[in-house]
Amino acid sequence: MSQMTLHPGTFDYLKPTEAQLEVMNEIRATNEGYARILERLLPDGPDKTFILRAFRTIAMWTMVAITRQADGSPRQDP
Repeated sequence: MSQMTLHPGTFDYLKPTEAQLEVMNEIRATNEGYARILERLLPDGPDKTFILRAFRTIAMWTMVAITRQADGSPRQDP
């Protein structure tokens, strides 16, 4: 099994391209709508808190996936 090596710029700021920003904005709007539905419909409690936090994490990693390859190198326009 090969070991994955991270790109030297993995933790540097990577400015999204215009095409990536368009995709990110569409996904953000969709994520916000879904999160508001979850917030409105789920009963308050630890499960709801976990679900919203987990969804927020997924939403953030989605933005990373748009701009970076698995090794952290910049992704070309989608």
